[in-house]
Amino acid sequence: MLSTIATSALGFAAKDLAAGAKRANVKAQASSEFAYGLPGNIAPAGDFDPAGFLQGKSELEVMRLREAEITHGRVGMLAAAGFLVQENFHPLFNGLGGPAIEQIPQLPAWLWFVGTLGVGICEANRIQIGWANPYENPANVQALKPGYTPGDLNFDPLGLKPTDPAELREMQAKELSHGRLGMLAAAGFLAQEAATGATWGQGDFSFENLLLGPLFKQEAVELARDAMTFTN
Repeated sequence: MLSTIATSALGFAAKDLAAGAKRANVKAQASSEFAYGLPGNIAPAGDFDPAGFLQGKSELEVMRLREAEITHGRVGMLAAAGFLVQENFHPLFNGLGGPAIEQIPQLPAWLWFVGTLGVGICEANRIQIGWANPYENPANVQALKPGYTPGDLNFDPLGLKPTDPAELREMQAKELSHGRLGMLAAAGFLAQEAATGATWGQGDFSFENLLLGPLFKQEAVELARDAMTFTN
């Protein structure tokens, strides 16, 4: 009987050791993957981290960086779309266009209050969903909740979130790609307006200049034609 009990105990211990080893193996494999296996390392860039932001970072720290990237990417997409749409469609308030930095001071005071309140409500909701409570532990300052997926705010009114894990990962990669492009586009719009003092639609652009460059502008073509006519 004692031998039976001992054999059973050894069997349970072996199972526990095997399960623990399996969990450790999975954890080690995840930590060895780029960005702890998060989506976003898309070809052709692949594992792109030239500044070394991920070196020496724990999983929670990497998750926090991804949360920041997704949040800024979503804002960037909205900002880039806003730059494009408001160029020819701005019916609110005085209807004036021009660079965004010049439009902001013209907004009424009540809109500043409503905008600030709306942003505060959205950020408070995001903090409640994904961020750890710093009052419970000082280490929770600027830390995400364990198990929280960056960007998952339970907001899907159109039901676009796939249920299949592979399809969900693909959609997450697409959102990251569009968000990164949106951040670059918004930064480009801001830089262009700051440098020229005019919006992209007010610039003197043409498809011909875009393709052929300044050396082949219409004025240069006409000048060359006039010079040939004069020599003949």
